Amino acid sequence: MLSHLIQHGVLVITVHTDPGIGQRAALSKEISDLVHLHRPAPVVIVLEEQAAGSAAVSAVLRAHRMCNHLGVLMSVATHSAPARRLLESNADTTGTRLVIHARTDTAISTAFSAAA
Repeated sequence: MLSHLIQHGVLVITVHTDPGIGQRAALSKEISDLVHLHRPAPVVIVLEEQAAGSAAVSAVLRAHRMCNHLGVLMSVATHSAPARRLLESNADTTGTRLVIHARTDTAISTAFSAAA
């Protein structure tokens, strides 16, 4: 469902497929575990095209709320314009703004610069 790596001090979590409603909680837990393990590294969640469904977007929004609570910088990268619009319209606005990118390399370099 997902993979991760550390790139330039940034935790990059790539979601490969949409988990569907039945596995949304499992995806959220995997993301949460990785964020806690690598904290305080900034996080970029990459939603691949096959993962740009509503369940994955919901898990990403939940991760954003958690990252705000932990003080961890988080952004998202996805080529899917509908997913970007869904993320923008439903992001929590009470904490740090969710930054959404169309390109993964831009998201990682921005996260690296913000953390430096």
